[in-house]
Amino acid sequence: MVRTATGPGRGAHRRGLGERMGAGRAGFREVVASREFRVLWLAQAQSRIGDQLARVALALLVYDRTSSAAMTALVYALTFLPPLLTAPLLAGFADRCSRRAVMVAVDLLRAVLIGLMAVPGTPLAALMVLVLLATCPQPLFSAARNATLPRVLPDARFAVGMSVITATDGLAQIAGFTAGGLLVAATGDPRPVLAVNAATFVLSAALLHWGIGPHRPEPSAQSGRRGFAVAGVGYVVRDRTLLGLASVMWVFGCFVVPEALAVPYAAEIGAGEEAVGLLMAGDVIGMTVGAVAVAKTGARWRRRLLVPLAAATGLPLMATALAPGVLPTVVLWAAAGCLGSYMVFAQIAFTQLVPDHVRARAIAFASAGLQTAQGVGVMLGGVLAEAVPPSLAIAVSAAAGSTAALLIGAVHRLGRVDPEVGVRLPAAQREPVGA
Repeated sequence: MVRTATGPGRGAHRRGLGERMGAGRAGFREVVASREFRVLWLAQAQSRIGDQLARVALALLVYDRTSSAAMTALVYALTFLPPLLTAPLLAGFADRCSRRAVMVAVDLLRAVLIGLMAVPGTPLAALMVLVLLATCPQPLFSAARNATLPRVLPDARFAVGMSVITATDGLAQIAGFTAGGLLVAATGDPRPVLAVNAATFVLSAALLHWGIGPHRPEPSAQSGRRGFAVAGVGYVVRDRTLLGLASVMWVFGCFVVPEALAVPYAAEIGAGEEAVGLLMAGDVIGMTVGAVAVAKTGARWRRRLLVPLAAATGLPLMATALAPGVLPTVVLWAAAGCLGSYMVFAQIAFTQLVPDHVRARAIAFASAGLQTAQGVGVMLGGVLAEAVPPSLAIAVSAAAGSTAALLIGAVHRLGRVDPEVGVRLPAAQREPVGA
C-alpha cells in the first residue's frame, strides 16, 4: 500500500490493487531485497521458535502433573481463546498508532509474562492465568505486522512475501517443536525452555524497534468516533466474501487438534516423550512445503484451489483413526499440513481486499476468530479424547473441518474470489478515508 501520511480517496482504493496486481509476478530475490522485510522476517522466525518450544514445554508439564488429555488440551487451548474478546478492543491501536510501536510493546509485555511462567514453583492455576494474559495481545501484534507487510512489499511482492514468511514460520515451528521435546526430555524440566521463549520476545522487540520505520496507518474520518475499535468486525461481517475467507480460515481450528493431542496420542501408540516434538512437527513440515508452492501459484489458481484444499486437509488426519506408528503418523500429518497451505491463499486474498485505514482491525478480527476456533477445537478434541482414543478424536475433528470447509465454500462462493479486481468499497459498508 502507499506510504504517504494522507490516505487516498475511494477511487484510488478501487483502482490501486487491480493496477498493482497486474504488475506481474515477483521473485524471492526482489522480496528479500527489502531491509524492512528482512527484519520482520527474522523477528517472526526467532520468536516463533520460542513459541513452539514453550508449547511443547507446557504440554509436557501439564500432562506430567495431571496425566489428563483433557487438562493438557485445555491449557493448550488457553493459548488461543482470549483474543476473541481482546482483538476487537485492542486492534484499533494498530489503526491509530505507529504499528512498529504496537509490535514492540506487545513483544515486551509477552516477554515479562512468559518469564514469570519460568519461575520455579509456579502453581498450575497461576500458570494458566499467565498463559491467558500472554495470549491476549497476540491478535494486536499479528494485525500490526500483517497490516505493515503490504506497505513493505507492495504489488505482486506481497504474495511472495507472505509465502516466504509462512514457509519460514513452518521451519521455525519444526525447529521449536523438535528442540522442545528433546530439551525437556534431556533436562527433565520445561521451565528453562519457557525462559528461552521470553528471551526471543525481547530480541524480536529490539529488531523491530531499530529495524523498521514507524508505519503509521492512513487516517480515517472515524478515528475519533464511537465504535472505531470494533469497526473491523462490522466491516468483515457485512461483506460476504471477506466473511467467507475468514470463516474458511477459522475451519483450521479443526485441523490443529493433532498438535494438542500429540502427547496423549504418543502414549496411545507406545512412543516416548522424544517422539512428541517429531509428531507435532509433522503438519508443520507439510505446511512449509505447501507455502513454497504458494509462492509459485498465480492469483487465478489460488482462487480455484482454496476450497478444495481446505476440504482435503482433513483427509489424511482421518487416517489417524488407525493409530499407526510414529513415522506413518508424521507422514499423514505432513500431508495434512501441505494441504493446509490453503490458509496462505485465504490470508493473501483477505489482506488485499481490505484498505489500509481499517486493515489492522479487520485482520485482528479474522486472527482472533482463528485463534478462538483453534482453542475451541483443541478443547473439544481433548474432551472427546477422554471418551474415545486420541486417534479417533483427531479423526472426528478432521471430518468436521472438511465438511465445514465445503459448506462455507458453497455458501460464500469462494471459488469466485479474485483479488486482482481491486478493493471493493460499497458506500454502505466502508468508512470514508481522510483526504
